[in-house]
Amino acid sequence: MSDLSPDSLSSAGLPAASYTVNVDIDDDYAALVSAGDLAAAVVATLRHQQVDAGEVTLVVAGDDEVRQLNRDYRGIDAVTDVLSFAAHDTADADAPALALPPELAAELDAHLGDIVIAYPYAARQAAHYGAALAAELRLLAVHGTLHLLGFDHDTPQAEAAMWAAQEAVLAEFGDRGLSLRRYEE
Repeated sequence: MSDLSPDSLSSAGLPAASYTVNVDIDDDYAALVSAGDLAAAVVATLRHQQVDAGEVTLVVAGDDEVRQLNRDYRGIDAVTDVLSFAAHDTADADAPALALPPELAAELDAHLGDIVIAYPYAARQAAHYGAALAAELRLLAVHGTLHLLGFDHDTPQAEAAMWAAQEAVLAEFGDRGLSLRRYEE
């Protein structure tokens, strides 16, 4: 597991905002994935969206693990490239708040959610679209983070907004045009 804390962000030349990105890479892919690169993509997305503080967990796993999560939580028995599990449900803003100790409430508020990327799927997808694997993984980290922040692509307008945000963040890494592709259904 790799952790990108406020101190390590500051030493990396990034502003010392209150970001923590916990990256957990399955041992099978640890030598193939840069945890720091993925964490930087998450942080760049949070900064682009003007999020002042937050904690995100990003997991890189195999197809079987992602397929099981997709089946268990979305009812879809198929592997996918990335899953996002937002910690805060923006659709239920009227729900009563839990009575929690202030420290616990602050910790829960800071956790934005979890992102799970299927490495083998991402590798196949990168090859299919002619993208560098590192760029594909950054795209999925950015895409997952935007979902945690409430973005979706369920309408043409929402998709255009999400894709524009992805392109703006990915441009910081020199990755251009990844959001412009058309996915087969």
